[in-house]
Amino acid sequence: MSTRTTKTGKTTPIVELNERSREILRHVVDAYVQTGEPVGSRTLSKRLSMSLSPATIRNVMADLEDLGLLYAPHTSAGRLPTELGLRMFVSGLLEVGKLAEDERARIDAQCAARGKSLPDVLSEATRTLSGLSLCAGLVLAPKTESPLKHIEFVNLGPGRALVVIVTQNGVVENRIIEVPHDLPPTSLVEASNYLAARMTNRTLEEAREEILAELESHKSALDELTSKVVSAGLGTWAGGKSDGALIVRGQSHLLSDVTAIEDLERIRNLFDMLETREQMIRLLDLVNRAEGVQIFIGSENDLFTAAGCSMIVSPFRNGAEEIVGAIGVIGPTRINYARIIPLVDYTAKVVGRLIG
Repeated sequence: MSTRTTKTGKTTPIVELNERSREILRHVVDAYVQTGEPVGSRTLSKRLSMSLSPATIRNVMADLEDLGLLYAPHTSAGRLPTELGLRMFVSGLLEVGKLAEDERARIDAQCAARGKSLPDVLSEATRTLSGLSLCAGLVLAPKTESPLKHIEFVNLGPGRALVVIVTQNGVVENRIIEVPHDLPPTSLVEASNYLAARMTNRTLEEAREEILAELESHKSALDELTSKVVSAGLGTWAGGKSDGALIVRGQSHLLSDVTAIEDLERIRNLFDMLETREQMIRLLDLVNRAEGVQIFIGSENDLFTAAGCSMIVSPFRNGAEEIVGAIGVIGPTRINYARIIPLVDYTAKVVGRLIG
């Protein structure tokens, strides 16, 4: 049974709230999501489906405040939900809406993969999710070692060449390398063919040591210049695996409700934290722990404690049903959870189908 500590230090089962208390909590949260303003007993008495006097409503709100579910921002003001109140609402009282057909169609169209690389698809999905939710959209795309589908060297002029690598999961990477100035064009073709024969359907890590050993022992039939090209091409991916990339779109949505300088600074700090390698790893770890859409409200996750934000996020999977990333939104704690949860869930499923 879920329990929470009250102001008096006693622990009370959350599930013991009666229907009247649940209804009042639901309306306080609804008002908060719509306006961000506290709501008073007189206003609630006009909105409730059950007939209750303002005095009765005040007593119920006082009880909810003792439970840590509501608080009064000012002495004589109405009430606002606490993070605990929002969590209870989301976990037990929220009625998740259905995604409109036009929103489904927009997500499908914007995320269409034809002619796009995987990073482009993820970036477009994040931008679409941000636009529909009016929140900041984010996608965490871990860079997994996928077998190679194609590798090619392209001449860029004297002393420079472009290495193009395409993996089987659709990721395209381009790197510029230095090559000998007197390198004939045939050497680039030969280097491409040599690596393609040894690396197709294998990861770079699986093939790298074998190829380097073959070059060092001079067992390959490559001439000296071509061997240098192959070594340079492999060297551009040296240094181990990347932990992935975090794409964030629509940060301006987070600033729309900011009225104080300190709030602005908290939002800026949030994005500074998100862009660090450690936070990306922690974010993915959080998503890997559970199935489906996950909701983090305020200080439930120390990443958002200072910013006063919530995150709704869902993992997406590849064709082998492995979690390879996550997509979601960050917004104020008063975001429209009922509408945004199905948005995030559907977008994650679309991205997963494209990857699969």
